[in-house]
Order: sequence, then C-alpha cells, then structure tokens
Amino acid sequence: MAGRYKSVAVQTPYWKPKDDYTKDIILAIKNTVADGDFVTISEKALSTALGNIVDEKTLKPSRSARFIAKYWMRIVWPYILGPICHLRKKTIDYLRSYPPEEGSYHKQLALERGNLLEALAFGSEGGIDGSNLPYTYVCLPLDNSEEVASNLREQIEKQLGKHVWVAIVDTDKTYSLWGFHFTPRPKPMRGIHSLGGVLAYIVGRFLKLKKRATPLAVAGPKITTEEAIEIAKIANRTRGSGAGKTVWDMANTFTVSITEVTWEMLNKVKHLPVVIIRRQTQMNQ
Repeated sequence: MAGRYKSVAVQTPYWKPKDDYTKDIILAIKNTVADGDFVTISEKALSTALGNIVDEKTLKPSRSARFIAKYWMRIVWPYILGPICHLRKKTIDYLRSYPPEEGSYHKQLALERGNLLEALAFGSEGGIDGSNLPYTYVCLPLDNSEEVASNLREQIEKQLGKHVWVAIVDTDKTYSLWGFHFTPRPKPMRGIHSLGGVLAYIVGRFLKLKKRATPLAVAGPKITTEEAIEIAKIANRTRGSGAGKTVWDMANTFTVSITEVTWEMLNKVKHLPVVIIRRQTQMNQ
C-alpha cells in the first residue's frame, strides 16, 4: 500500500515548552502542502511544545517501582521476555544494564499515570517517552489529540487555504490480525483497541503480527482505520528518529549518560516532526 503514497519530511526548530508550534508548522509547509494532503505530526513533539512533560526527579519511587526497575527489567525482560518477543541483541544488552535508580523514577511515573501492566513494559510505558528530551524529563501522552488535530487543521485551512487531513501519530506500535487492530499504548484513534499494556506487546511480538506506528487522531473527512495506520507507518518511516529511537541511543549520539543530555544538544539535531503524505492519485490529476 505504501506505493500509493509519496511522503516528504519537513524540518522545524526543536520545540520546547510554550513554543508556537502552529506558527512553525504553517511556515514549514506553506510552499509544499496541497489540497488533499495528509499533514502528520509527531505526538511527542506536540506534547513537548504544549508543556506536557514531567521531570522524573521530582518523584518519590515506591517499593513497587524500585522492584520493577531492579529485578523485572534487569532479569525478566532480558532473559525471559526479550527472547520471547524476538528483541534484538542490542536491546537485550541495554536491558541487562537497565539503571535501577533512574529507572525506578520512570516506573513510578508509569504507575502513577498508568497502571501496573503499562509499568511492566520496557519502553514508552503507557505512552510515556524520554527519548529526544533532556535531563530527566519525559513526555506524557496527549489527552486531547483530537482537539489538537482539529485546531491545527482549521489553522492550515484559514491561513493557507488548503483542505487537508491532519494526523497525530506515535511511534508506539499497533498490531493487526485479520482486520483487528490493537496497541499497548492508551488513547489511540477509534478503530484501534488499547489492550493490556505489556500483554498486548508480548502477544504482538511473540506472534510476529504486522506492526505499524499508531495514529492517535485524524482530523478531516472520514478515512478507514487501515488507511490511518498506513499513513502513520509512512510518517514514522519518513521522519526518522531525531537524536535516537531510545534514551540509550540518544545518550550515545551525544556521548553522555542518559540524564546528561541538554536542551542545547537537542537543539543542534535536525528535527522533522512534520511529514506531508500525498496520495498518488492526487499527483496524476
């Protein structure tokens, strides 16, 4: 299906809390976007700009959080669940050296904002993500992704006169089986089921189900769930991973520890939070 679309990533400044992301998006796409395009935006970038972030160092880890970080993450994941889920050796090596102290803060936030099944995951627990963020900050999932997408679509139409879809997407995976779509993360778009936290991840990975990025909201004329997921997949593939897919990759990029990345470092990375996707049929008209 990907051959039916063409995509282009659009660069913007790195967004920090309170930045005017709408203005940046309008300026970035004005010479590229056309009627009928899908303008896709990274949830993490939007959530950061909206100030939807937490400094995990302000939390007080519970015994449960410390147990998960010290034992579940360093023993159960690398030696039992990692092989079951067909994780890469590089990922399993990271898990064996999972930082119990820093990790306990992260697990505490997952327990507070989500639930136990989300906290038992090894990454993006309940949609919480620390990659491409500095120090001990992490980004929370959007609670109002439909509203954000609709407002942005309205501004694109008002300022540029273009009739488009606006989709907010996340790198967390949606798994598909015979037309049934499910994801471990909360609050996906309608038509995708949020099930079981870590259990959904294990099932999807163990069975090697088709996995693609997750659309959280699509503003515009109605499209099928399947097309929305495919659009999210293309956007994720086109965008790349900024400073790194994980906090470990990000730290390696800057040759520092996972809590020593700064705003200034991130500001130097090429950021592509916007991807414009166009149906081939549009280009043939």
